[in-house]
Amino acid sequence: MRQLALVMPSTARLLFPGLLSAITVALAARFLSDHYGAPVMLMALLLGMAFTFLAEQGSSTAVGVEFAAKKLLRFGVALLGLGITVQQIAAAGIGVVAITFAGVGLTIGAGVILSRLFGRSLSFGLLTGGAVAICGASAALAISSVLPKGDANHERDTIFTVIAVTALSTLAMIVYPMIGSALGMSEHAMGVFFGATIHDVAQVVGAGYSVSDETGATATFVKLLRVALLVPVVVTISLMFGQSRSPGQSLPIPFFVIGFAALVLIGSANIIPPEVTALLLELSRWCLVTAIAALGMKTSLKKLGEVGGTAIGIVCGLTVLLAVFALAAIHLFHI
Repeated sequence: MRQLALVMPSTARLLFPGLLSAITVALAARFLSDHYGAPVMLMALLLGMAFTFLAEQGSSTAVGVEFAAKKLLRFGVALLGLGITVQQIAAAGIGVVAITFAGVGLTIGAGVILSRLFGRSLSFGLLTGGAVAICGASAALAISSVLPKGDANHERDTIFTVIAVTALSTLAMIVYPMIGSALGMSEHAMGVFFGATIHDVAQVVGAGYSVSDETGATATFVKLLRVALLVPVVVTISLMFGQSRSPGQSLPIPFFVIGFAALVLIGSANIIPPEVTALLLELSRWCLVTAIAALGMKTSLKKLGEVGGTAIGIVCGLTVLLAVFALAAIHLFHI
């Protein structure tokens, strides 16, 4: 180990202990998920929160944990762009695209309104609204990375949102197929419903393929349409909170968002072989799980408990609103 440390560059030596700690927690979370069916994101958070001492200032692991929570997170989000193509969006049909886009806009807007009504910050409304509207934990992490860091509750609100949307996503995976069956929805309509409403990609896939292959394929595609909206949403939020920058400073569009958009175009051009694309998407999932483990390490349970019941009510209310809207729109468009 000492010989390895001697040959590693100074920056790598600084990052290695904390990064290795976060990866180890991610591996443990993946093991629990694979063997016991628990949501991997939630497991990474909870396990990470058991090792908060690793993120304490002055510890040898603090710098690496911080790197995993920020830089590795952004890299993982950028790689998600390979999961959707321009051709898929064009082939979806106006009804499905309209439902998806309108649902995202409605939910984010409602998140801001509810947050202000209940005395929460604009940042909290954008964070919760965006997470419910787009892609759960991944969206929460991406949006969090461009929100102002001056708020003392920034990391606490991020972790709360990740936990809340993950839990609700798992519940939706179980309940929504029952709702679709009770309403007599077709397999295609159920796929649109699941893809347009369930927060996390894994739970969308689980709910869809529990009904049929057609439902699973439709749900996954519609979900990826929502993921594609992560780019304009994050860019818009970044611009909103970049108003105070001086004229000489660069446009506050994060590099990882540009990377996401570029990879959508690259994937659409079929430049990358399917095997490599699958490998990079798996790498993306590992980066996100490792980043969430690191965020868990940086989270105080005491501070998390201070979030309050209104915050839980806001996330639950947004989830119900999105589901009701999607069901009504599917009926209206006769999907």
